[in-house]
Amino acid sequence: MVREKITVSTRTLQWKCVESAADSKRLLYGRFILSPLMKGQADTIGIAMRRALLGEIEGTCITRAKSEKISHEYSTITGIQESVHEILMNLKEIVLRSNLYGTCEASICVRGPGYVTAQDIILPPYVEIVDNTQHIASLTEPIELVIGLQIEKNRGYLIKAPNTFKDGSYPIDPVFMPVRNANHSIHSYENGNKEILFLEIWTNGSLTPKEALHEASRNLIDLLIPFLHTKEENLNLEDNQHIVPLPPFTFYDKLAKLTKNKKKMALKSIFIDQSELPPRIYNCLKRSNIYTLLDLLNNSQEDLMKMEHFRIEDVKQILGILEKNFVIDLPKGPKIVFESLGQFIYSESG
Repeated sequence: MVREKITVSTRTLQWKCVESAADSKRLLYGRFILSPLMKGQADTIGIAMRRALLGEIEGTCITRAKSEKISHEYSTITGIQESVHEILMNLKEIVLRSNLYGTCEASICVRGPGYVTAQDIILPPYVEIVDNTQHIASLTEPIELVIGLQIEKNRGYLIKAPNTFKDGSYPIDPVFMPVRNANHSIHSYENGNKEILFLEIWTNGSLTPKEALHEASRNLIDLLIPFLHTKEENLNLEDNQHIVPLPPFTFYDKLAKLTKNKKKMALKSIFIDQSELPPRIYNCLKRSNIYTLLDLLNNSQEDLMKMEHFRIEDVKQILGILEKNFVIDLPKGPKIVFESLGQFIYSESG
């Protein structure tokens, strides 16, 4: 366990990890402080952060298991000590971490006698097991256990419908939340006019408490970004229930003015991971072979919406990030100014 002496800053708002511990590979603990806060601010931040920690962070879980030898969930298999239901519950407890988006396949193929543990799961390279010693089953006879697995990354928890049992495939109710628990407490000083916020975070090992705090903060900010737009969008929900108006997102016309090779090369050298994109959007673009700003600007709004798992909110978020980090002035002046990450490119218009 690591503890640090708490010192309160009287100037700018600061946060610090004051205690950390690892009870096991699947139970990590961290205690953080944020100070100085005005009266009432600690409770506002603490409540929001706790909800974001428990509900807004994505995790990776096994969501389905399939085996031809299984007749139903509560059956038993000769030569296996556990029932099918117990094996499914053990698979539910396996802790994974990944940069996966959506679903992928994995498998188990073991011959007994012996113990089947998490290290016997054959995984794709972008998924890893946090604790290889987690128990799955005990094979008491020289039989072969073959199980196909489906792995998914999501948030919250899901309850599978009973009618989804088919063809020897059994759903597993996943708990995607990497944060096991989160608490906040408040310490007041200066006659109650100033406050210190204490945040306690327990995770399952797929994220450290510090990583969970960072991820929850970023997700909370993403939820509030729409309120920062100065122009209000007028939606007629009765007439257009499925249409959400968007600012124009056709950057290709703007890019056409930068026709010289050296300017295209400059755009090609700016990678999308420099644009503070959320991991899910970044992974979608990467899977569509969009790696640089030049690749992104060569796609229209319609092109992006055709990508798998891409939503209209993602397009809006990309637009907001580009407008924040990249300034493009078009017809108003005689010059186009493209500013990005400290790089400036000028070209004569017309």
